[in-house]
Amino acid sequence: MSTEDLANAPVTAEEGEAIRKASGGSSAPLRLLAEDGEDLAIISAALQDAILRPADIVWEKGARRLTIELSRFCWECGGTWVRAAMQFGDVEAVKSRGLPRLPDAPLELLAIHFVEGEPPGGKVILMFAGGGDLRIDVECLDAVVADLSERWQARIAPTHLDGETA
Repeated sequence: MSTEDLANAPVTAEEGEAIRKASGGSSAPLRLLAEDGEDLAIISAALQDAILRPADIVWEKGARRLTIELSRFCWECGGTWVRAAMQFGDVEAVKSRGLPRLPDAPLELLAIHFVEGEPPGGKVILMFAGGGDLRIDVECLDAVVADLSERWQARIAPTHLDGETA
């Protein structure tokens, strides 16, 4: 599957079930840990269609940590939104391509992909609607996602057009 296919593929029933199992049920706040590419694929499914701004991405170079605050669509609980945070440890470098420079510009996260490098390291690629991406070079994959707020009802659910990009 190509990177573009990953970015445009909606959450599958299998991924939704993996998210439900990992969250301990639809009423529990989501808390996930990724230490390999398979774990990160579950996080990617859980965060598909999340909304954030460039200002929500904080890289602490000295601490080797990247934190991203976002609003995620809860695919696993029937259509609500929740504030969540994702954090990567052991970060060596962060690079962006094609992302807006305005701190409050809206970004829609489509997918997260792990490209293995010299074990246990590699590159985490966050792909956004409109073609921009964020590359996180990690010494080893150490990612955490946690819900931070109560859920609120979504007025509409994100949609995905087969074979087309937004």
